[in-house]
Amino acid sequence: MFFVYGTSGQVFHGSMEQLRQIHGVGSLARARRTAAVGRDGRDEAEQPGSAFAAVSGMGAKDAASPRPAPVAAYTQAQQGAHQRRPLTTVADVMSHPAITLLESASVQEGWQLLAQKSIGQAPVVNLTGQLVGLLTRAELLSPERLPHPEQNAMAWQALLRQPITALMWTPVPSVGPEADLRRVAQVLLDTGLPGLPVVDAQGQVTGFVSRSDILRAVVTDPPLDVWG
Repeated sequence: MFFVYGTSGQVFHGSMEQLRQIHGVGSLARARRTAAVGRDGRDEAEQPGSAFAAVSGMGAKDAASPRPAPVAAYTQAQQGAHQRRPLTTVADVMSHPAITLLESASVQEGWQLLAQKSIGQAPVVNLTGQLVGLLTRAELLSPERLPHPEQNAMAWQALLRQPITALMWTPVPSVGPEADLRRVAQVLLDTGLPGLPVVDAQGQVTGFVSRSDILRAVVTDPPLDVWG
């Protein structure tokens, strides 16, 4: 099941086929998308920024942590493949708990969170934890939003003081943890987004599934059943 959430709450729930019929969703990111940053939105380790209270979790997968070599990982996974079930759903590969931003956060706080956690995007939630949008590094780097180099410091300060609601994607597609990975991959291709927030029945953000999560599973986990 797929969902679309905005600042007014849930505006859609249904199948992938129904989601693709919604005006604007198919070209959601293509209209304003900039070049990808890092590994499909997941950056390499950066200098850490300051922590702040909008983080709802540390995340189960650290982008800066060492990864096993693909061949060695494949061999190791093959040896134990008979003991593991195939990976078919979002819940099998998603990162959780989610790293989120409160909708009251500033652009500066958004920058700090993405840098501190070495991530390229973060779901934006309201005070009850319900999804309202998605902040991406690509949007923060959008040339039409950045002040010109010759502008004074006041212009940059004004940008950093803006609320993240002025820059985030909203409404934004999301997905339930039981969704089929192939359908999620199709939605990511349709929208150009780096990943989708994972939500429960009440719209609470419980995780995030990215293109990197799916590709990592393909490389390191042979029982992944994306074509069955």
